[in-house]
Amino acid sequence: MRVIFMGSPDFAVPCLDAVVQAGHEVVLVVSQPDRPAGRGQKLRSPPVVERARALGLPVAQPRALRRGPFPERLVGLHADVCVVVAYGRILPERLLEAPRYGCVNVHASLLPRWRGAAPIQAAILAGDEVSGVCTQQMAPELDTGPVFVERRLRLDPRETAGTLHDKLSILGAEALTETLAGIPGLRPVEQDHAAATFCSKIDRDAGRVDLAGDAVAIDRQVRAMTPWPGGWLAGAGGPLKLREVRPESGEGAPGTVLSTDPLGVACGTGALELITVQAPGRKAVSGADFANGARLSAGDPLWPEEG
Repeated sequence: MRVIFMGSPDFAVPCLDAVVQAGHEVVLVVSQPDRPAGRGQKLRSPPVVERARALGLPVAQPRALRRGPFPERLVGLHADVCVVVAYGRILPERLLEAPRYGCVNVHASLLPRWRGAAPIQAAILAGDEVSGVCTQQMAPELDTGPVFVERRLRLDPRETAGTLHDKLSILGAEALTETLAGIPGLRPVEQDHAAATFCSKIDRDAGRVDLAGDAVAIDRQVRAMTPWPGGWLAGAGGPLKLREVRPESGEGAPGTVLSTDPLGVACGTGALELITVQAPGRKAVSGADFANGARLSAGDPLWPEEG
């Protein structure tokens, strides 16, 4: 089939590879424009663009989808299907309808659960035991289209957003391969819209930890925000990054050190073992090494806030 591929981040790269390996003709790869990145703020291409160039595929990085030359270019390709994987923009209805068999989206959840921008993080935050990916026929309303194929995955108890991202990107490629092989005969199934749940885009503040909360919920928060933006505690000395934590039994005033080796801190409910932490401007170290360097003792505040 003649395929337009739209995607931007690392998550989409295995899907692009799968489309090529299955023998489909990729007539265009569409991705986000290059963005400044790193300390030098040099322009950096999205991972999908880098992979497409390595494969010798034509690339477009339009700034506008509704005006300018791009809409006419896409329509004029007369593609059989458009594959959309974490592209990062909502497509206008004209583009959704342009390919012969419409647009197929690979989504990192089992729709209708976790429609929206951050389904991987949402699944961990909620304590879901099972997640997965699905392919859907795209509709004008975000993540509401009928589902072609799904792949399920049981979450590891210590799953992070990073580990789940990598697993689901591979499952997504498998689901997409099956979907494209079945089109046009494969018939999608309507979602149960009444069962839909939603998730919002993640920002840096989503990683801010409040030790007055429940230790189990904080553990989920830290794992859901790993690797970005990471779990962190606000304090007079700047943000203390919580690289790895684990809930444990214990009680005390929230934020109080309960032990130093291992480093344990009281929460509103339960306690946390701080396995790996990182102070501002320092390397990540074990909780015990951090406690030793900070000269902490049981009963001390872990990371005092200013005032």
